[in-house]
Amino acid sequence: MSREESVQHFLDLIKKSRRGKFKVYIGMIAGVGKSYRMLQEAHELLDNGVDVKIGYIETHGRAGTDAMLEGLPVVPRRKIFYKGKELEEMDLDAIIQIHPEIVVVDELAHTNVEGSRNEKRWQDVMDLLDEGINVISAVNIQHIESVNEEVQGISGIEVKERIPDSVLQEADEVVNIDLTAEELIARLKAGKIYKPEKVSTALNNFFKTENILQLRELALKEVALRVEKKVENEVVTSVGVRHERFLACISSNEKTPRRIIRKAARLATRYNTSFVALYVQTPRESTDRIGLANQRYLLNHFKLVTELGGEVVQVQSPDVLGSIVDTCKEKQITTVCMGSPSLSFPKSLFMILKYRKFVRDLAQVNIDLIILA
Repeated sequence: MSREESVQHFLDLIKKSRRGKFKVYIGMIAGVGKSYRMLQEAHELLDNGVDVKIGYIETHGRAGTDAMLEGLPVVPRRKIFYKGKELEEMDLDAIIQIHPEIVVVDELAHTNVEGSRNEKRWQDVMDLLDEGINVISAVNIQHIESVNEEVQGISGIEVKERIPDSVLQEADEVVNIDLTAEELIARLKAGKIYKPEKVSTALNNFFKTENILQLRELALKEVALRVEKKVENEVVTSVGVRHERFLACISSNEKTPRRIIRKAARLATRYNTSFVALYVQTPRESTDRIGLANQRYLLNHFKLVTELGGEVVQVQSPDVLGSIVDTCKEKQITTVCMGSPSLSFPKSLFMILKYRKFVRDLAQVNIDLIILA
């Protein structure tokens, strides 16, 4: 390490020590009690003489949550006029100026009104942490980027507001708010989650028992994964243990690359490591030949990789499979994730032979291969 790198490393350590602590409550679905639990914790902190403020809370008109908010110091929301309407957002600048010891910030995946300092509330939270303010926040499992497609497969609904997995990686503590499916449905029917006129629709859609059970399992796994990763970060890695690193092989197609990226990101999180996304630009997709739609898909893929904490690598070559092998060696990859090859007659025999060689090349350097259909 050079002198300049040593100085920068020391400065990074100082900055990290001054950064606020971050606690996140994760729930399987709306109504499990995340906001209520945060307010309950705020009361306990206040009773113990801690300077805690409510930066933003969404009670959704639930009587129990509204009652729990009473007696807590709330930072007034900032009013913004947008498209002729008066809207309210968390007042980030006011919180930074007040600088409480701890601030409660609900709805971590929320998208801020246009004209706000940051596009997303999770970015506001990162700013608060950088200012040395401790933050307690909450999010539902369906808003976590890398499980987005799993959630869509369970519920049939695409959740638009999402947070990168890297946000949870910043958390010092992740806590699961858990209820059984029976308890949650009982709360829903009792009007403790939605107004009576919305209960029937909810029961027939997101709140189906089978959906709740699968979302609950996802939430439990996510919290267990974060706890396991935190433990691994604090334990010295044994000498001789293979250090996993994952490669997502992507194209300019619309959907499959996103599944591959999320798969590689989840594996990287599971093994407490990093991942790389490789795009091989063939002559057929040179800058002057690739379609506008495919360019847009590709840029969105690159953005997703970055949000999930990965590294984007672009290579120009007519040999896609050879480029994958070369990148594996260069980046010390241990597992390759890719889509299933599309084989069309009469080139199918030639491609099968190329894929056989590709698989042999990977096996020779002890690289695993995961093919997603």
